Amino acid sequence: MAGGTGGHVFPGLAVADYMRMAGWHVVWLGTERGMETTLAPQRGYDMETIRFSGLRGKNIATWLTLPLRLLRALWQSARVIGRVRPDVVLGMGGYPAFPGGLMASLLNKPLLIHEQNSVPGLANRILAKLADRVLLGFPGVIRGDSKVVFSGNPVRSEISQLAAPDKRYATRSGKLKLLVIGGSLGAQALNTVVPQALKLIPEKLRPLVTHQAGTRHLDALRKNYAEAEVEGELVTFIENMAARYADSDLVVCRAGALTIAELTASGVASILVPFPYAVDDHQTSNARFLSDRNAAVLLPQNELTPQGLAELLMGFTRETLLQMATSARELAKPEATRLVAEACMGMKKA
Repeated sequence: MAGGTGGHVFPGLAVADYMRMAGWHVVWLGTERGMETTLAPQRGYDMETIRFSGLRGKNIATWLTLPLRLLRALWQSARVIGRVRPDVVLGMGGYPAFPGGLMASLLNKPLLIHEQNSVPGLANRILAKLADRVLLGFPGVIRGDSKVVFSGNPVRSEISQLAAPDKRYATRSGKLKLLVIGGSLGAQALNTVVPQALKLIPEKLRPLVTHQAGTRHLDALRKNYAEAEVEGELVTFIENMAARYADSDLVVCRAGALTIAELTASGVASILVPFPYAVDDHQTSNARFLSDRNAAVLLPQNELTPQGLAELLMGFTRETLLQMATSARELAKPEATRLVAEACMGMKKA
């Protein structure tokens, strides 16, 4: 069960792929409108959907209709579970995981949940009390007995299998290579400030930049770079993230759980600009997991300025970036996908 954002869906796909290779039949429970409705079937998984959505920041009508909507989602989840008859149920977060997890517990199905972030969401705080196993992307997020396991966050195998930072950085020379990741929806703050910051850096010192804009913001990003008179490779989407991480000296990005997992798995230096409106400000907490260990630089969005970013970029050398990248790699959990999958397989009743 996973839905909504890539931070839930992509780790779910990594686990699903592992379990399918181990001979398991995987059925995906998602919502009707999430990206999972496209991605899971594309990967060959049977898809079941329910109707349920989030609450935070919604109007009063959404809250008033919650009981009816939750009852409907529970009923739909019960029908799916009755039809599929799963041996094990895994919740990777997002809207479908809460009603699906509740119903799995009520129907006495082995239930595992995975919390990606360093601050647990309300749904997982509730489900953790019902689950047979609780898996964590960050250590100490949910405290409990032996059923709580720090597994790390699953990432794509091609990222976790990259060469160590010292091997990648050793032969590099010339300008630094900068990768800016705005996410699938883009990050307006990064799209605006980064080209302005690059303009302030002398051309001979200016990093070579690849900037991922988000699906709807490429034209605006091109305009920003043109106005700054700065050149860069500007794209809406990066297909092969492993290759980009491997080729980059430094990444500027948000601090979602999946991004943090990929930065550590690949072993790359980063400047993290947490999304300030994330639920419970969990991105700042995610970022601190790296910055407190000298594995990244935490730059709050309210401190993100062209001048400040330019000075930060000019202060880096490949040697300092290699140290940061090495520290990041030491925090990686490359076995996360296997640990989550094996936890699921171990819960199957005889």
